[in-house]
Amino acid sequence: MKNRSIAAPLLLPLITFGIYALVWSVKTKNEMNKSGTAIPSAWLLIVPIANIVWLWKYSVGVETFTRKGLGRHAAFWLMFLLGAIGSAIVQHTFNKTIEALPVPEAVAA
Repeated sequence: MKNRSIAAPLLLPLITFGIYALVWSVKTKNEMNKSGTAIPSAWLLIVPIANIVWLWKYSVGVETFTRKGLGRHAAFWLMFLLGAIGSAIVQHTFNKTIEALPVPEAVAA
């Protein structure tokens, strides 16, 4: 997972009329899926009602990726009710999780 600024998911959706929120969701979904989560296709984001189900599956992936650093219920309600603010909080949790990971020897050298 890439270490991103928490200002990006907070401010860029305002500038891009919400498009960056979709981009951020897709990029983080792909990165979480590479680490072993099972989040379905982001095309479900444009389907009414299915986008709520997708957000729940994404929240389950957040819980798995952060090793329960942010629970699925908290992630879901943060992003569902607070939108960009919730995404910034989730990104902050991603950044803390990445920093806590051990650095591989090949990268350290």
